[in-house]
Amino acid sequence: MIRPAIVIIGYNREDALKRLLSSVAKADYPDGEITLIISVDRAEDHSSERVLGVAKEFKWTHGEKRVIAREESYGLKKHVLTCGDLCREYDAIIMLEDDLYVSPAFYYFAMSALEFARKDERIGGISLYDHRLNVHVRQPFEAIHDPFDNWYFQFASSWGQVFWATAWNGFRKWLTEHDEKDLSDLSVPRNVSGWSDRSWLKYYIAYLIDTDKYFLYPRISFTTNFSDAGTHAKQAVNDLQVPLAGRGKQEYRFAGLDESRSVYDAFFENTVLREQIRKDLPEPGDVTIDLYGYRGDDVDSRYVLTSQSLPYLCLKSYARLLRPHDENVFSGLAGHDFFLYDRNTNAKKPKKSKAERILYDYRAITVKEMLSVVLYRLKLKR
Repeated sequence: MIRPAIVIIGYNREDALKRLLSSVAKADYPDGEITLIISVDRAEDHSSERVLGVAKEFKWTHGEKRVIAREESYGLKKHVLTCGDLCREYDAIIMLEDDLYVSPAFYYFAMSALEFARKDERIGGISLYDHRLNVHVRQPFEAIHDPFDNWYFQFASSWGQVFWATAWNGFRKWLTEHDEKDLSDLSVPRNVSGWSDRSWLKYYIAYLIDTDKYFLYPRISFTTNFSDAGTHAKQAVNDLQVPLAGRGKQEYRFAGLDESRSVYDAFFENTVLREQIRKDLPEPGDVTIDLYGYRGDDVDSRYVLTSQSLPYLCLKSYARLLRPHDENVFSGLAGHDFFLYDRNTNAKKPKKSKAERILYDYRAITVKEMLSVVLYRLKLKR
């Protein structure tokens, strides 16, 4: 079984690096050599010198420790790409940026997932992080459950990820032809295509979409994200904190792409559900799944299943009661929250309540708490 090198990316946040390294030190590892690499980008204000000091002082007892001090300022994109290229030297790597924190079981999961994923060329990487938030609409997300310890997402991870040489080289070859190009023609979500060109992640997501590959994700997260202030964030937030897997080696049961019912596109929409709906259409045609209402009427397909109220013939409607919300459609639960439209026929818009959706997502919140949130938000805007 491959033992991936651990590659930690640092820049100018010494406290964040200390926190990550403390979690890495407390994790469980198999016997034998495991390489740890800490790569520190150069900061013009010399703050990277303190980060470099943290890296050099850290004691690693499981094998070789390498500290790489970049002699010039790479910037996040070039730094990540350069660190990813270490796959060519070590065959596989676990990449961790400094605002993360790892589960004690992260390394065992990474080894097991790597052994499984590298056999299927449709898998373009492994995430150690489990999304609980749809970043496009800032709404809660949960992948639908099946008997397996993983799910699939056409969305690369930057919050703890595993790459191996074949997967990484495929991306790097694609990037030579697409770097800094307009990604809007590749069906990339507008939220992603609008990210800065300094983002390596948006190109990896576009690569997955363009080549129809997926990231393998865990059912429970092996990393969590502190979202410290840094290159892409003005202040720390806790939106991306998720529960971590506990300590202990265990056997993982992985589903392949063909057997999983928990496969999601880059819009956080279930692709297996799309195939189920397509079978029940009155006439053949493509269907867009848009349960979050992110895409609305901005689709090319004749049929669309969405939470939006649109001026088309509604063929069927579903409730928003079961969790996760796509389970309502899988189960055929009738209601007036999700609508399957035929866009070839105009009709009156159905009525729906935005408040009911909000209460579904945040069911425990009281009126008093809602008011406190509103006042807090208004204060932040001043």
